[in-house]
Amino acid sequence: MDIQIRRRPALRQCFVSVAALLGWAGLSIQLYLILLGRWELGASLLGGLVNFLSFFTVLTNTLVAVVLTWELIQRESPARRWFLQPGVSSGITVSITLVGLAYNLLLRHLWQPEGWQFVADELLHDVMPLLFMTYWWFCVPKGTLRMKHIGLWMIYPVVYFAWLLLRGELLAAYPYPFIDVANLGYPQVLINAAGILAGFVAIALGVVGLDRWRR
Repeated sequence: MDIQIRRRPALRQCFVSVAALLGWAGLSIQLYLILLGRWELGASLLGGLVNFLSFFTVLTNTLVAVVLTWELIQRESPARRWFLQPGVSSGITVSITLVGLAYNLLLRHLWQPEGWQFVADELLHDVMPLLFMTYWWFCVPKGTLRMKHIGLWMIYPVVYFAWLLLRGELLAAYPYPFIDVANLGYPQVLINAAGILAGFVAIALGVVGLDRWRR
């Protein structure tokens, strides 16, 4: 499959097209469900959009869908060149891998979604991580990653965590139970965040190691 995807542009384009479609579909379904719930409660739809964009899962899946979409667009542009850089797409691979692992290890047992929520849940937490890891393995050029990239990739989850703490102070709402300061307190939340960041770094080390091995 490795050789086939790299040497057959039509097969590669088909794979990326399906992956991009599923990525945008998962995001669209999740946004619709959140806005529908807010509408039925008579709550602000703008607040629903803010809530939608408060999840690391949503933000990371959006980055994944953007990379896959730029892969399909042939017209050159600064944005396309930036997103398709191995350093950028590899960092997004680390983040989406963390999404899948963290959800299945820490969150899946907390609820049992049904119907369209189940569909969105599976697409965003299981299907897209696997598809994007496959994309990275077969389609992203190898041999350019360095240890310094890990420090750059860490900026994304660290800034996200800082923003969540600020948002939580302002709104008294946290999207994930393991960073709920109101219930756990700052010491425990910081310990939890450090553990997740350590997992992020471990995944990043694996990605850099695989990149060097495949070089």
